[in-house]
Amino acid sequence: MIMNNWHPDADMQDKIKFECRMISDLLCQKNESYGDSACSPLQIFSKLEADDAICARIDDKLSRIANRGLNGDTEDTLFDLIGYLVLLQIARKDQVKEKTKEMDLNGVGC
Repeated sequence: MIMNNWHPDADMQDKIKFECRMISDLLCQKNESYGDSACSPLQIFSKLEADDAICARIDDKLSRIANRGLNGDTEDTLFDLIGYLVLLQIARKDQVKEKTKEMDLNGVGC
């Protein structure tokens, strides 16, 4: 991914949209490459649920930033961190939907 900046005359809303598009593009590219491994982990070695596994990855990214700071070498870590926060939001919403489905089926008989 090329980390370009917005136009120098861009207003704040355009800057926000640009940055969000970059995160969206990054997440979609990684999803295409790795599949839905963040929100639907294989659980071969780790038995963590998706949201807990994502939180562990967030901790790793925060640790890297804490140890190395934010600079040109860690810019990708910042984008990964933002991406994991988006994935955490999705995983948490998916969990609520799954629990709702389970509740809806309780007491239903054929």
